[in-house]
Amino acid sequence: MSSWLIIVILSFLLIVCIGMLLLLHWDIRGITSQLEEINENFGTNELVRTKTHSKSVVRFITKVNQLILLFKQDQQHQQKREEELKQEITNLSHDLRTPLTSIKGFSELLTDSSLSAAEKKEFLTIIQKKIENLTMMVDLFYELSQIDSSDQHFSMEQVSLDQLVVETMLMFYHDFEESKLKIDVDETAVSPVLADKKAVNRIISNIVQNALRYAENYFTIKMKEEADFIQLQAENDISGFNETELHRIFNRTYRMDSSRTGSELGLGLHIVRQLVNKLGGKVDAKVKGNQFQIVVSFKKWT
Repeated sequence: MSSWLIIVILSFLLIVCIGMLLLLHWDIRGITSQLEEINENFGTNELVRTKTHSKSVVRFITKVNQLILLFKQDQQHQQKREEELKQEITNLSHDLRTPLTSIKGFSELLTDSSLSAAEKKEFLTIIQKKIENLTMMVDLFYELSQIDSSDQHFSMEQVSLDQLVVETMLMFYHDFEESKLKIDVDETAVSPVLADKKAVNRIISNIVQNALRYAENYFTIKMKEEADFIQLQAENDISGFNETELHRIFNRTYRMDSSRTGSELGLGLHIVRQLVNKLGGKVDAKVKGNQFQIVVSFKKWT
């Protein structure tokens, strides 16, 4: 009797095992089918599902779905980067075409023998400014490629931010004269910062150039000392700025309406953010009415 009981129990266990194996086999077939479908339609939000309650299978499916989500996020990032690259190429094409067209037009006008010496001088001045604009564009793209390169190294040293601000502002003296902007520079002495001097100089220069491009009446720059950081605060008035786009101004493809500012690249503030991040600092922008402010925080030298 006991032997028959053992046979029955073993038979039952065998049937259960076979049933579990069949369920696992069907589940694996279902998982394989789902993976094939996801592979063919990777752009969808489909994930792998299982009908079994096996902890091992559920754990396996969870890891597979995590990988699928990571791949999809990477794909979305790549698509976004491709769209940004297309936009950059479009922007660059427009920015290069406009001054080149002007240079070509004024160059053709210079061949007119009826032009006076004063008119020729005026046209040559315009051509020179257009060439300088083109040079600036090429320099910006080269600089951006250098910043994005992993080969770039910064020489972190003690930098007198207050002195560097004054020196940089003096470099733009003639630009400020032409712009007719009211300039206010706070020359209050502050503690030195830990940074790369060339990078800080570029940060200040790009902020100044941004103000020269968009400021209406004034531009102020001052420094504020905090416990661990030295803040560089730059402010100017601005018109035609949509406050809802504030979070986009540091994007490399962002540009304001260029109808009044001419053809300009939107890379200046993007380069500022990239450099500040690499120096271990912080950068933020604020808008209140027609007042636009950029705040850069540099680490203190200790």
